[in-house]
Order: sequence, then structure tokens, then C-alpha cells
Amino acid sequence: MSQKDKTWKEISLAGVCWKSSRTYLTGDWKSFTPVRDVKKCTKCLLCAIYCPDGAIHWNAKTADIEFDLNFCKGCGICANECPTKAIVMKVE
Repeated sequence: MSQKDKTWKEISLAGVCWKSSRTYLTGDWKSFTPVRDVKKCTKCLLCAIYCPDGAIHWNAKTADIEFDLNFCKGCGICANECPTKAIVMKVE
């Protein structure tokens, strides 16, 4: 008998996630989404360093920063730590 994996919404309160953070998409938790102003961004990567979810990556092919919204929880740490204020949090 196959069992369908539950989403985070189906786990009981105080339940423990049994999957690794790379396979358990948590991006739909957020109320806010980071939006980057490419004109202000200096690509210092402090946003990626401070992101607690590893949702910000450097793409070597495009030589640019990418936000993985599948894992971003909308905490706003990236926007808070950005020295040029190139990231703002928008209501989803």
C-alpha cells in the first residue's frame, strides 16, 4: 500500500518534519517575498550568507543572484542585512 507524503499543512501542531530541508519545500509559509532592485545591488552576497534557509544562490552561468522561492520563508533577514537596501519585502 503506497502512502502519499503529507505537506507541512497536514502535520499536526508541534509535529516534526521527517524530510531533509532540500526535499521539503517550505516556500509557501511566507507572507512576504523578497524583491531585489538590480540597480542598487552590488552583488556582495551578504544576503546569501545571512539567509537561514539557503534560499539565495549565486548562479555562475548568469553571474547573478537568484532567490529560490521554494525555500524562502519570507523572514526578511536578507533585506535587513543588505548594505545598499537593494532588497525589500513585499506582501505576498
